[in-house]
Amino acid sequence: MVQSKRQEPNFAGMRILVVDDEKRMVDLIRMNLELEGFEVVTAGDGAECLEVVHQVRPDAVTLDVVMPRLDGLRTAARLRADPRTRDLPIAIVSACTQYEVDAGFAAGADAFLSKPFEPAE
Repeated sequence: MVQSKRQEPNFAGMRILVVDDEKRMVDLIRMNLELEGFEVVTAGDGAECLEVVHQVRPDAVTLDVVMPRLDGLRTAARLRADPRTRDLPIAIVSACTQYEVDAGFAAGADAFLSKPFEPAE
């Protein structure tokens, strides 16, 4: 048996809003986050995210970039412009071209995860 003084993080009760228009990607992200103890709420695009975010009050948001109605970069900028969501951690989960990375940081993203990704990431 391996013992460690390092405590595993406890994410129980933390809520993540996953925003992506691709159902398989939502399911993959949801499964991985739930295995880590997060509660997951989803939205199909940026417009729905802006409606849902104030109802569910997530601890963080993941955003795809390419989505109908309102893309992830404009959604991130709107979340940053709203005093109620200004400090909400935002992770972009996308193909992450250099343009998306630069534009995402400019829009207020805190982190990027490139698709496709390994579940451990």
